[in-house]
Amino acid sequence: MIQDIYPHRLRNEFIPGRPLEESGWAFIFQGPGVLCRVQNDEVVLPHVSDFPNFGEYRFLFTLDSAPCYLAANGPTEAPEGWEYIAVKMLRRRAAGPREIIFAAWTAFQLANWYMDNRYCGRCGQLTHPADDERAMVCDCCGRRIYPRIIPAVIVGVTNGDEILMTKYKGRDIPYYALVAGFTEIGETLEETVAREVMEEAGLKVKNIRYYKSQPWGIVDDLLAGFYCDVDGSTEITMDTNELKEAVWVHRENVEGQPDDFSLTNEMMMVFKAGKEPR
Repeated sequence: MIQDIYPHRLRNEFIPGRPLEESGWAFIFQGPGVLCRVQNDEVVLPHVSDFPNFGEYRFLFTLDSAPCYLAANGPTEAPEGWEYIAVKMLRRRAAGPREIIFAAWTAFQLANWYMDNRYCGRCGQLTHPADDERAMVCDCCGRRIYPRIIPAVIVGVTNGDEILMTKYKGRDIPYYALVAGFTEIGETLEETVAREVMEEAGLKVKNIRYYKSQPWGIVDDLLAGFYCDVDGSTEITMDTNELKEAVWVHRENVEGQPDDFSLTNEMMMVFKAGKEPR
């Protein structure tokens, strides 16, 4: 999966007062795009020394021993030799390095959080970054705003040697995925699994069992993967507002996605190999 970058390591600890290092990675965003270039099927990021005049650089995290910074003011037009590539498109444009793509996704999540919390949601006054931790502070009412993570589930619904596979409506993605959805207020992850499967496919489930999780920074998610068994009727009643296809697929016929970045793909491949948790 995208976060499986060993022997590399992304350390997200906030380090107060860390001095700027020109050799550090520079994350420069315009809308959904990150400034970079693709060479030999690999993403290349700029260093702070490449663009020292793009405003204040804010420390984000370290990748291995290299600090990573967010530039305050990137240009609207990419400088010569560089381009803005939509962060969610990096996995289509380049095969790696995986640690760089994962770092870009994580930096994008933090960049959006800083942007979305420039004003206090309680009193409407300007906020500023805290000096002692990763938080935005409102001096007017004293509120501290921390990054929020949105929980969601990926669900492998099984019926013996078959798994429920779906394609979402309105997306230009040709390959299959699994049932997925966001956790609602007051709901456990297991309740989310049962509700989403019922809403999308009209199926009851049982024996819900956790598999593993994945950060998905491009949409602020923390994805939790579950397998479960169909309970009773296997007849699919598809939500046509959400899906364009929902079918039972025998494990030997399961086809993976083009890369191994996603929890969805790993869960499909685990089922194909007969290794899903029982």
